[in-house]
Amino acid sequence: MAEPQRVFGVEQRAELAERVAELRRAGSRVVLANGCFDLLHVGHVRYLTDARSRGDVLVVAVNTDASVRRAKGADRPLVPLAERMELLAGLRVVDLVLAFEEDTLAATLRALVPDVHAKGTDYTVENVPEAALDRELGIEVAICGDPKDHDSSRMIAEVRGGSGSEAR
Repeated sequence: MAEPQRVFGVEQRAELAERVAELRRAGSRVVLANGCFDLLHVGHVRYLTDARSRGDVLVVAVNTDASVRRAKGADRPLVPLAERMELLAGLRVVDLVLAFEEDTLAATLRALVPDVHAKGTDYTVENVPEAALDRELGIEVAICGDPKDHDSSRMIAEVRGGSGSEAR
């Protein structure tokens, strides 16, 4: 028997939304986390592990290469989307992975309506960009992970010979 699909492309968001709705009807608490995950590091793993502890199923939404470039600059991402998604799907705490191309998570939140929207510790419940939408949809916001002492942009700047202060 084939393993159920775990990785969903941008064009498959509606298909994943159906799967999430089925999981919720079956009683699963669904958590949605998101990010670029350009260079996977321990901060990401801690964030995702904490997010997964908030529910039964962890869905990770990953910015496409184009949306990473818009957010981080023309020289990013270093790791292409397909590889970033494969790495995330390989983590035992991650159940499902979805690519999204928009600059915010709003369309994905509206489509999936998870029980929990997990954000990293660089946010507060009040300043999550989609906080108003989370409230409108009845989605709990959870701040997850350890202090943001690890940062892909800073790591990339250090490898390139910079101090990291110019990192975005």
